[in-house]
Amino acid sequence: MRSEVHHNPDFAALLVDFEVPGERLVVEAGAMIARDAGIEMSTSLRGGVTSAVKRRVLGGESLFQNTFSATRPGQRLWIAPAPEGSIQQLELRAGQSLYLQSGAYLASTAGIQLDTKWQGAKGFFAGTGLFLLRAYGDGTLWFSSYGGIHTVDVGAGYHGYVCDTSHVVAFSHSLQYQIRSVGGLKSLLFSSEGLVCRFSGSGRLWMQTRNPAALAGVLKRFSVLRRG
Repeated sequence: MRSEVHHNPDFAALLVDFEVPGERLVVEAGAMIARDAGIEMSTSLRGGVTSAVKRRVLGGESLFQNTFSATRPGQRLWIAPAPEGSIQQLELRAGQSLYLQSGAYLASTAGIQLDTKWQGAKGFFAGTGLFLLRAYGDGTLWFSSYGGIHTVDVGAGYHGYVCDTSHVVAFSHSLQYQIRSVGGLKSLLFSSEGLVCRFSGSGRLWMQTRNPAALAGVLKRFSVLRRG
């Protein structure tokens, strides 16, 4: 299987070229743009009912996932995430895992598994949901962002790193994190900044250059002005 990301970082789309009959790609529901007619598609509750419901209710992902299977070499599949932004490819090996924000998962090869991780109260107060998605296994993973993706290797010259919670896309399982306010109560209420995630340890952090919550606020103000 060969893959190539087109139109990064604004309107990214993933092109997959199947090289061997029987190769499979698991894709988030609704992400397909186009495919060769001979590619077979099946829809299932991947991992069983319990695992699928956890991902849907707790992790914000689709209940069902689609699996595309090649029937001959040279077949092509195009997929893209719902928000405009970037696509990142990552190779995972046995023993490695990656934590993803809700909605960031796009696709993976058959050897990648998805589960949820409890964040506790710190996730609730961050406004990012109570659960993160955990991707692990042996294979290739693709995830997406709203806006461009910027990466930072925490621990390589950084003594900790701070990122707005709404800009976090993914991070290595080796990183530890704490949710904190930007400053005191006054800063939290009047600085127009939300809560931040302080990372420590050694690992990689992927951030998105745009904040969907900020866009929603702009659109809401625009809507109010139009009604007025």
